[in-house]
Amino acid sequence: MESEDHIESTFVMIKPDGVKRGLIGEIISRLEEKGLELRALKFKNLDIETAKKHYVEHMGKPFYDHLVYYVTSGPIIIMAVEGFNAVRAVRQLVGSTNPIEAMPGSLRGDFCLEQVRNLVHAADSLESASRELALHFNKEDFVSELPVGEIAE
Repeated sequence: MESEDHIESTFVMIKPDGVKRGLIGEIISRLEEKGLELRALKFKNLDIETAKKHYVEHMGKPFYDHLVYYVTSGPIIIMAVEGFNAVRAVRQLVGSTNPIEAMPGSLRGDFCLEQVRNLVHAADSLESASRELALHFNKEDFVSELPVGEIAE
């Protein structure tokens, strides 16, 4: 059953390959061009314990250790993104997990070939988004939108 259309928040990570290849601006631009808004953003190195918690649903799968190793192998960008049906909108923009199956025009369809090095992680549900946002951000990390006329000088 489809959920109602509404404003929601989701979690997005630009993985080490996206950072290393200089695609940060392109990825953020596509999110913003879609109409999504950044509410929090961090540029950091992910520690192994947090990576294990982040990918806990994949624990025990053959690719789990490699995925944890890879996501901790270099700097990442993590973001809280908000907008109309944000979870579905971001997943569509990112494209299929397997880049070979991703549609042209999606980030993965346009910029990558490998399933692990697939540029971006995007939460796959509101539940995952909530868990991932809480894992990576504190309440103080979030900003609210300021109307243009209220920007402090």
